[in-house]
Amino acid sequence: MESSRRVGLPPAYEDANIDTLCQLIALMLDRLISINDRIPLSPESISRFHSASVPQITILDYLRRIVRFTNLERTCLLLILHYIDQICAREPTFTISSLTVHRFIITAVSLSSKSHCDAFCTNSHYARVGGLAPSELARLERAFLAAIDWRLACTREVLQLYYVNLVAHSGGRFFLLSSPEESLGGSSSDGGVMSSDSGSASGAVSRGGTSSPAIVPAAGPPPPPVGRPEGTGASVEQNMAFAQFQERARGEG
Repeated sequence: MESSRRVGLPPAYEDANIDTLCQLIALMLDRLISINDRIPLSPESISRFHSASVPQITILDYLRRIVRFTNLERTCLLLILHYIDQICAREPTFTISSLTVHRFIITAVSLSSKSHCDAFCTNSHYARVGGLAPSELARLERAFLAAIDWRLACTREVLQLYYVNLVAHSGGRFFLLSSPEESLGGSSSDGGVMSSDSGSASGAVSRGGTSSPAIVPAAGPPPPPVGRPEGTGASVEQNMAFAQFQERARGEG
């Protein structure tokens, strides 16, 4: 009876329903968080991406909110996973947990949209959608770019591998309508999904030819706040400042 509810998906991620991609990514992140939340939080592992408390919105609802209010492209959704792999490889103490995932997602979305899309929203709009102050999102972007060494580009083949693996590890909820080899179009891949080296700018996923990117206003009314936006309360900022103070004190000691 469970198998009768399995949903067949198109072989290429570009043709997948964007809400289905949100579900696949949320499933993977929920599993990852269930493991990483068991790791004790040490002072040296605290980063700017840590919230003082777990946000009240689920990962799936957060992704759906972002898609709804920013017209996010499929490529940018899958880039979230690539950026997680890249930053975790470069920063061994960083983990995606229930305290870091939301701030990481909105930062990844903002940067991937501005680096891969012909049109994108303003930082103030991304911040409002994500429940942050614009100044805090700007600080998160700087920390993100430093952690990833500005390597925001990724090949289409790597993103397709993420898609294929998301479907394969969806717990039987989804399946591809054709084989992974067909969905890759016969392209070769350099290693596994988690170890792919795709920082070459020449292989960047892009759309729309050579036209210059444009900042576009969001359609419709501004999105409602996400509970109590972090930018309007002092608890998160004080917590982050205290964590940074502790790190500086340890370095000077």
